[in-house]
Amino acid sequence: MKKGINAFAVLVSAVLLTAAGCSKKAETPETKQEIAAPKSGRASYHIGIVTGTESQSEDDLRGAEKLIEMYGSVKTGGMIQHITYPDDFMSQQETIITQIASLAEDPLMKAIIVNQGIPGTAEAFKRVREQHPGILLFTGEPHEDPLVIQAAADMAVSNDFISRGYTIIWAAKELGAKTFVHISFPRHISYETLRLRCQIMETACNDLGLKFIFETAPDPISDVGVAGAQQFILEQVPQWIEKYGKDTAFFCTNDAHTAPLLKQLFLFGGIFVEADLPSPLMGYPEALDIDLTGQTGDFAAILKRVEQSVIDRGGAGRFGTWAFSYGFSVSAGLGEYARRIIDGEAEKDSLADLSKALELFTPGARWKSAYYTDVTTGIGSKNQALIFMDTYVLGRGFLPTTEQEGVHRYTSMKFN
Repeated sequence: MKKGINAFAVLVSAVLLTAAGCSKKAETPETKQEIAAPKSGRASYHIGIVTGTESQSEDDLRGAEKLIEMYGSVKTGGMIQHITYPDDFMSQQETIITQIASLAEDPLMKAIIVNQGIPGTAEAFKRVREQHPGILLFTGEPHEDPLVIQAAADMAVSNDFISRGYTIIWAAKELGAKTFVHISFPRHISYETLRLRCQIMETACNDLGLKFIFETAPDPISDVGVAGAQQFILEQVPQWIEKYGKDTAFFCTNDAHTAPLLKQLFLFGGIFVEADLPSPLMGYPEALDIDLTGQTGDFAAILKRVEQSVIDRGGAGRFGTWAFSYGFSVSAGLGEYARRIIDGEAEKDSLADLSKALELFTPGARWKSAYYTDVTTGIGSKNQALIFMDTYVLGRGFLPTTEQEGVHRYTSMKFN
């Protein structure tokens, strides 16, 4: 891990919210989803949602498709306007800003959601706000620094990079890991949230007795592209396993690296707790060569298929995920949250109402939610939420990651 990083710390106040009231034990993920039927007639207002493409952010895109299934597409008289940003988004900043801001030109537009909140989202939101102050602006998994996106968005939702910096290491140890390998590249480590999580992971490894290793891999949006970045992972994993041993847990910060990483871990050994943006769809179908066409959007069925394939490969108890897709849940959940606010069924600044919208798409799973507070300023944010779910170990079941108290020592630490 590189040193000399500016001092940064956060303090979070966690609020445990479950899909079944205050029960301490999560229900089975097989619980049937009960989602509202599509509304009939022409929509009186529109909600815009921007996601990555299927190749880069499939789960995010599927969440947008679920909203279209529920409320219809604008082009057929429905509520949802869905567009995608290009895979090479870092080289097309102005195009993306214009693309997001152009949604506000629709006179019926009442909310705009960007998931993931790639660089340029904050600027696009500022431009929308200047001309259309009444439009709700939400982003999932913002890539921009917290204070930047908080100044522009009505609500930003991030995976809890503070808690997961500890819980992923705790879970790795529970699965038998002696070494933890963090795979990333300079662009991602320049993000304040990812940098801080990496630092917490390194500190947690020291505290829990694991060896921490940082490995650099090519950025999929660089000149080598996705194919080149994936080929690097395919070639390096066998060498890493030989170097660090099979009792090594691997974690990568990029979605495109996940499938080749999993593919090689099944062949050569190793442990995988969960993806950066966890989902049973994240990497597993490609790595295991599973056709899930008939199970699209049915996460109980998807999890069952993936779990059985992992067991058949001899990976039971060594590979994990979340029972439901994070990217899918955030896209669909933020869209539902926006609709409820517009229809007077929810409050804009309510963490409880946000969690209820997410729970619609994740029945039986337990979330832990927190507001973001920056202790360097002492200012608590009511428009950025940190969320995470219990880890589901394939072939073993849920780990109680949301119950872990060890994370509290990291919430007030300063990392240099």
